Amino acid sequence: IPKEPFVWDKIEQFLNLLPDPFSSEEKQARFTNSFGSITKLRIEYERLKTLLSKTESPIVFAHNDLLLGNVIYNKDEGTISFIDYEYAAYCYQAFDIANHFNEFVGLSIDDIDYDRYPCEEFQFDWIKVYLAMYLDIDHPTEPQIRKVYKEVQQMSLLSHFLWGIWSLVQYEHSDIDFDFVRYAEIRLNRYYELRDKIFKQLS
Repeated sequence: IPKEPFVWDKIEQFLNLLPDPFSSEEKQARFTNSFGSITKLRIEYERLKTLLSKTESPIVFAHNDLLLGNVIYNKDEGTISFIDYEYAAYCYQAFDIANHFNEFVGLSIDDIDYDRYPCEEFQFDWIKVYLAMYLDIDHPTEPQIRKVYKEVQQMSLLSHFLWGIWSLVQYEHSDIDFDFVRYAEIRLNRYYELRDKIFKQLS
């Protein structure tokens, strides 16, 4: 299996599945009002790829969808296991961590709250434990932890963009009773809120 980050091909796949136009005037109008055009999203994707492809985050085999519902904690046995490996593939280490942190805020439209996004102290502690296991060392250094923390903040953009585009595909094709376009708005609005600050760091 090629050790290439799956996420770029996956976003391109989702972009190619977006209809132009959408199947109803109502859907098309809502898409246009919220997102402009598919061309605008493609331009944003290319810019994001150009900047984030420079990352030094290692490519690892990752789950890529670690929302809290996919993490199973067995209190009696003191074990943690994961479920739902649909998106498991090679990807940037920092993407998998960033995506996990992004999912702390909730999934239900009425329940999403970015005040739940883990603070810097929590992320540092989490990354410290992760690196101790990943590198098989007792005490990761602060520069090691800070490097991963910075990469995670950058990859949070990629997580928001991926699931925003995914949700637009579902908006057109899914029969599930869920407000996919509203979820896309939430994820892509968050992307745009964070984008300029992070792009400035990367440029």
